[in-house]
Amino acid sequence: MKLSKSEEEVMNHLWRLKKAFMKDLLEQYEEPKPANTTIATLLKRMQDKGFVSYKLFGKSREYYPLVTKESYFSKQLKGLIKNFFNDSPAQFASFFTEKTDLSEEELKELRKIIDDQLKKS
Repeated sequence: MKLSKSEEEVMNHLWRLKKAFMKDLLEQYEEPKPANTTIATLLKRMQDKGFVSYKLFGKSREYYPLVTKESYFSKQLKGLIKNFFNDSPAQFASFFTEKTDLSEEELKELRKIIDDQLKKS
């Protein structure tokens, strides 16, 4: 399941904070801050999707993520590769390295990452 752009923004705040009350989340936004009801609606949707949960402290809810950032973005990247690159990591890598104007140093760094991963296999 995918998060909307607004939900991803809330989720990024939760990942960074690890757990947060509504006031903590609102503090993360720059002016003009979204309304409490907007954040509450987003959190409810994210809860329904299985991304967040909360603990009750009196009438206040302390929210926390149920999904790690790495897990979420890994699934999103796999979906991107499947839907836009014919399920081919090689096509994705080719597009990424050709279209993002990487420097020679960045390409060498990517090669090192791949070489290190191959050594682990």
